[in-house]
Amino acid sequence: MLAYGPIIASLLAGVAVVLVFWAGWVLLQAREAVGNRLEELGGRTMLQSPAAVYPAEQQEESRLKQLFSRFGIGSRISLALTRADLPLTVVEFVLIVVSAAALGFVGGTVRLSPWLGLALAGVFGAIPFVYLGFRRRRRLRQLTEQIPDMLTLLVGALRAGYGLSQALEILVERMGPPLSTEINRVTRAISLGLPLKQALQDMAERVGSDDLSLIVIAITVQYDIGGNLAETLETIGDTVRHRLRILRDIRVLTAQQRFTGYVLAVLPVGVALLLFVINPEYIGRLFEPGMIRLLPIAAVLLQLLGFFIISRIVDIEV
Repeated sequence: MLAYGPIIASLLAGVAVVLVFWAGWVLLQAREAVGNRLEELGGRTMLQSPAAVYPAEQQEESRLKQLFSRFGIGSRISLALTRADLPLTVVEFVLIVVSAAALGFVGGTVRLSPWLGLALAGVFGAIPFVYLGFRRRRRLRQLTEQIPDMLTLLVGALRAGYGLSQALEILVERMGPPLSTEINRVTRAISLGLPLKQALQDMAERVGSDDLSLIVIAITVQYDIGGNLAETLETIGDTVRHRLRILRDIRVLTAQQRFTGYVLAVLPVGVALLLFVINPEYIGRLFEPGMIRLLPIAAVLLQLLGFFIISRIVDIEV
């Protein structure tokens, strides 16, 4: 019975961590319904004095959110979730990360040792962040590919005599997601009373695209001082098209190097996992007490360093 003591303790600890974060998510999360609805419609909360609208008990923020805000974690995760278009709150995402880490720790501890449990906890806990980054980059790439068509429609609508607000509504009808989703948020924010410039600036900050930020700056400047906005947007459209063409050429020329980096990063890990499944005792010698444990740690660090170097080499900015 004593031999199973560490395993049982690890299981109970993992379950306890998951339950604590789940209880914090359920009991301590205080989101104002009206404020969140306005934030969803317009991309920002447009109530300047919530004390005049909400009761006192509804104005208290979650303790977990206050802790995240104190270290600047909540704002970064919230912005990343928005850019990835994941319908999750910060607390929900943190709960997923902690649950994944606890699952990896329990599985590694039961299978071999607490040291392997800690390693798997780090790997499993990083998976939600990797998926979040993948979703964010894919959505940004899709949105950037739509910008030239958006500028073509916008220039045509402006030259046909439409106002900027009416031209944005045409973009919502003609364009597909994710760009139509962002522009739809802008039009709804304007209908709720937010100034046009502020709604466009919020969209640029929410999306995180340099091309879209350039367009918003051009619209803001022309909105303030006047001028031929259609001609300015047409020039920007030509620049964006040339830049996207160069980026496609770069991706084609660096495809082999990127694939090599992926293979070099995944192959050792896959072989190690395969050996662990086939013969756990053989691969388990690397985790025995002593200096031998430095070998897998050094191997992982060198793998990450090599993958990072290859990624930086092939990441050519235009």
